[in-house]
Amino acid sequence: MAASQLHVMIIGAGTGGMALAHALKNAGVGVAVYERDRTRLDFLQGHRVGINPEGSRALKACLSPELFDTFVATCAAPMRRGTLYTEKLKELVSLEFPLDRDAANSEKSVSRVTLKQLLRTDVDDILHFGKYFTHYERLDGGRIAAHFEDGTTATGDVLVAADGTRSRVRQQYLPHAKLEDAEMVTVSGKIALDDSVRDRFPPHMTDGTSFVLAPGGRFFILHTMRFPWDQDRKPKDGIGGRDAELLAAWPGLAFDNTTDHLIWGLAVPPHLAPAGLADAEGADVIDMARSMSPGWSPDLHRLFELSAPTTTAVSTRQSTSVPIPAWPTTNITLLGDAIHTMTPGRGAGANTALKDAQILAERLVAADRGDLDLIDGIRDYETQMIDYGFEAVRESLKFFGKDNPLNRPVLGRAFLAALRGGARTVQALPPVRRALVNRMLAGRGAQ
Repeated sequence: MAASQLHVMIIGAGTGGMALAHALKNAGVGVAVYERDRTRLDFLQGHRVGINPEGSRALKACLSPELFDTFVATCAAPMRRGTLYTEKLKELVSLEFPLDRDAANSEKSVSRVTLKQLLRTDVDDILHFGKYFTHYERLDGGRIAAHFEDGTTATGDVLVAADGTRSRVRQQYLPHAKLEDAEMVTVSGKIALDDSVRDRFPPHMTDGTSFVLAPGGRFFILHTMRFPWDQDRKPKDGIGGRDAELLAAWPGLAFDNTTDHLIWGLAVPPHLAPAGLADAEGADVIDMARSMSPGWSPDLHRLFELSAPTTTAVSTRQSTSVPIPAWPTTNITLLGDAIHTMTPGRGAGANTALKDAQILAERLVAADRGDLDLIDGIRDYETQMIDYGFEAVRESLKFFGKDNPLNRPVLGRAFLAALRGGARTVQALPPVRRALVNRMLAGRGAQ
């Protein structure tokens, strides 16, 4: 393979940044990732990431075949069903999803810790920890120097901001690109899933994803996560031989103690959040979740109580990017939350970052091979990314945030009543249910 013409510096080792790094490394392009975490084991937090078919295809394009197969083997069992309930736990509609789609064309659930570890596999030679970016400067000849808090400097031909919502690269490069408050407050928790938990709740609640849309703009979601390994991190009986081999050989599993569990999240507009929520921890979060859902089914409140206090989390500020027009293209660019932070309602954030990584990698590889001018390639990437990325920002805010009509005082109740009536109609008409499932899958990128 010919020597690389380019050297790409990626700031941040999140989902999009690491997918890009794998794609460039696999293509023989010079690349280095600079991450502020001090070690591979820092900040192993978070619950679930939903990877849609478009995101799966992007990952497959970026990763080596064996690492993509390992990703598939580490995912939770696919969602069988999505069910909408009232806050009294009355079922409105339940949609069954097909399970026979191929690995790159299906919806997946993966632990955030698992995905983080997987994307940091086989990159020890290009991933540099303890590098907290401070600023960049342009050098003579067009190269870029990146400076870090520890006093070190790195140079390269391209600088990619993959450093998340509070991106320091964006703050310097596009100071007019701002964030705003999405005006939703969330609490969440995790419950170990065993037979005693399954027996407490309706079958559909532990066999897929459950939603509650309640008055006042309150929103609840419950995800079922079943993994292919047991409590001792050994492959479960019945798992395919190939998957068992991949799991046994993958070093990341040693750093991930995720076993079968339920993940729940409760979101409300800020005016419905109790005082002191921002400072709440552990069991106090569980108590506040009950107070944020007055009059709800006792079974839902029991769900909160079953949560391990150490798994609870609070977010009192959900940021969302303010879309901006295209900017003049240079050899500095951005991907993922560094440019299009969005609310979690549509599950689009990680998938959009993966799409960014795939498209940008294709353009940088072509430029490295001399098939495409570097600036033209970055411009083509940014033109596409600005279009689909900010559209995802806007749509996510409509579904989860201040632009959601359910959050409006008077209109919200009328909208909720209409939504529930429509759900009941869909439930009564099997052909409509099947059509809705197909439409939802297509919207998530299924082919």
